[in-house]
Amino acid sequence: MATNEDSIAKVSQDSYTAKDLAVLEGLDAVRKRPGMYIGSTDSRGLMHCLWEIIDNSVDESLAGHCKKIEINLESDGSVEVHDDGRGIPVDKEPKTGLTGVEVVLTKLHAGGKFGGGSYAASGGLHGVGASVVNALASRLDAEVDRDGKIYWMSFQRGVAGIFDGDGPKAPFEPKSGLRVIGKISSKVTGTRIKWWSDKQIFLKEAELDIEDIYARARQTSYLVPGLTLIVNDNRTKEKTTETFFHKGGIADYCNFLQPDEAVGDVIRIYGTGHYQETVLSAH
Repeated sequence: MATNEDSIAKVSQDSYTAKDLAVLEGLDAVRKRPGMYIGSTDSRGLMHCLWEIIDNSVDESLAGHCKKIEINLESDGSVEVHDDGRGIPVDKEPKTGLTGVEVVLTKLHAGGKFGGGSYAASGGLHGVGASVVNALASRLDAEVDRDGKIYWMSFQRGVAGIFDGDGPKAPFEPKSGLRVIGKISSKVTGTRIKWWSDKQIFLKEAELDIEDIYARARQTSYLVPGLTLIVNDNRTKEKTTETFFHKGGIADYCNFLQPDEAVGDVIRIYGTGHYQETVLSAH
């Protein structure tokens, strides 16, 4: 004899059809389930967003095109990452008809890290990071120096458009397209990404920890010799600036981690080639 529970189970199975499946388009999935992309919506998730943008600049350095990354924490809650890399491509991507800037910042799984020749090594979410940060920002401004021009584009929660004023609360009009806002020397290239994290997404107590940022910048400067990282904390009246630069790479990082005197000679090998080590017996 069928029970009431059996009837409920049968109705549940019968009513579960394709119309019950949710299909989220574009960046909607990121806003619906941010934890899938940045882990959490507390301070850790907020820091993760910063790492994603920094990692894109670090990738430019690893590819040999970036010497300096500047990180600015502002009192209005915004964060800006500025690098002197090649600049996000501004020409139109053939499949979407959108400029490279809009593709990178609005399309998941889009970027040079998926191609065959842009990056030999990369970090972060591999082409997802910038668009995820954009989706979780109440406002994001992208500025690119390239080809002797300064290009500008703004977004509200991942939607391209124009803000009539400063900050995320300014009136916003959705509008696609990259604007030229000035001229610059053709020798100057780079990208500036500035964003305000969306308070609809992140917890009220979520904040960026300056010591964690220093630690990450320090590690990166060791891992990428020759790259300069500058951290400006402008959130209080006592503004601070820390610069991280190390030419010695991993060897210098080891010295930093273990500052005691070495028990033997430290041998550093530079360049490329074949090396043979001979160990002499004490007998």
